[in-house]
This record gives sequence, C-alpha cells and structure tokens, in this order.
Amino acid sequence: MTDLLIHSMAEFSDLIFGSLQRAGARHIVEIGAEYGGMSHLLADFATTVGGHLTSIDPAPQPAFIAWAAATPAVTHIAAPSLEVIDDLQAVDAWLIDGDHNYYTVYHELLGADAVCARDCKPLLVFLHDVSWPTGRRDMYYAPDRIPAAFCHPHEFGAGAMLGQVDLVPGQGFRGGSSWAMANRSGGVRNGVLTAVEDFIAGAGSAGRPLAFAHIPAVFGLGVLFDVDAEWSADVAALVAPFHDNPLLAAVEHNRLRNYLKVIEWQDRAAGASFNQ
Repeated sequence: MTDLLIHSMAEFSDLIFGSLQRAGARHIVEIGAEYGGMSHLLADFATTVGGHLTSIDPAPQPAFIAWAAATPAVTHIAAPSLEVIDDLQAVDAWLIDGDHNYYTVYHELLGADAVCARDCKPLLVFLHDVSWPTGRRDMYYAPDRIPAAFCHPHEFGAGAMLGQVDLVPGQGFRGGSSWAMANRSGGVRNGVLTAVEDFIAGAGSAGRPLAFAHIPAVFGLGVLFDVDAEWSADVAALVAPFHDNPLLAAVEHNRLRNYLKVIEWQDRAAGASFNQ
C-alpha cells in the first residue's frame, strides 16, 4: 500500500529492552520475523548480555534466513510456532508477533506458560497488534491451519474501517492476497486482545496473578507478566505510564484515520488508471 505506515515492534524498543534488562532476560524467543527489523535489535541485545535469540517463523524473507544463519547469537526455527513451542528450553521472555488471530495467540500463550512453568521461569510476554484492527478481529495468513471451530468467516479482498463491524469489499485496511480478516469484529474467540484476556482469565481462575499493560500505539503493544516475579515491580513501573494512555490512544486514532485516507486516495488513483 505505502511505506508511510510505521508498524514494527521496534517502535517500542525502549519499553521492550528496558523491561528485558529489568527482568534479567537472556534467552528470548521471537515468534514472527518477516523482514527481521526487530530481530536484529533483539540479537544485538542478546549478544550484549551473553544470551541468545530463538526466532520462529515458517516463511521469513530470504535475507533474514541468511542473516540468522550467519549470526552466532541467533537460532532460527522455520516452522509454525505451535508445532515447536513445547520443545523450547529456559525461555526468559517471549515476543509474539506472528499470526494475529485468537486461536494462534491463545495457544501460543498457553504453550509459553507451560514452558515457563516446567522450567520454573516467570512469564514475560510482549504481544503486538492488541489494538485495532486485530484486537477484536482475527487476521489469517494461513486460514487452513486454524481449526474450523476457531476460524471465523473471512475475506482476503475486503478491508477494515474504523468504527465498522463488517469488512468493506475492496476498501480499507486489507492485505490483498497476503492475509485475510474475519468478516466481523467482536464476539467470542475473535482477535488478539480477546485471546490475551481469555488467557488471563484462565490463569486467574487458577489463582495465578498476572499483570497486563496495553499500550495503545502502533497497532498496540501488550506486556504480560507474572506479578510474583522478583522484577515485576520494576517492569510495572516502566510500562504503567503508557497503559491505556488516552493521549497515545488519540494520536493512534488520528494516525489510522489519516492512513485510511491515504489508502482511499491510492484506491481512487488505481481505479482511475485502470479505467483509462
């Protein structure tokens, strides 16, 4: 569509790396690499602290694969996350930025939590895209991997619009043939934020206290962690000022309105060229 839109977890570097430092994290797992913008920063951090980055992505860009193979602090696993999470060992922190849908994120959280419990590690997770458009609407890169009971009716050619429940054919924020979105937003088992909330509710019913900060900028960053971790107060002090911050939310809403207008202009220009 356009290169004007900032969309990477790297925009949250100060908060993420500040939290990693406070938590003493050394082994970091990143789910979803794509071009590797955040991965390079994570690898630099891991190298500095004598740690390691494990990257999980079934189909990243070729340049990323070459970079990972040549970087001693990085191990890349070319597989869907849910197939390999159980095999990971001694993970200090998780970054989840892969498939932005309820089924995948909810089960990634379950898997990460199980690995941490097995290895007696507190849970520390950073999740991208917990705000619009995928906070309450599933996105599917590979719908065929989602069990039918969790896969909502979806479209590849329709887009999301602010304030609208239904997708709009041929308009709005959309991925063309690259990814689909659920036809309707909201409801049960729909969206990344819904997955996080349901995971927290399950942990709470088991008597396990978790803290969650929702930073409403650049499609939303979620920071989820064990309240009982010895470093939890330090991480909470860092992220709390940004949690549900109304100024950030207003700026993000304005940014998205402007970007959707850019898409509208691009669509209009493309239609005019096609009709000539």
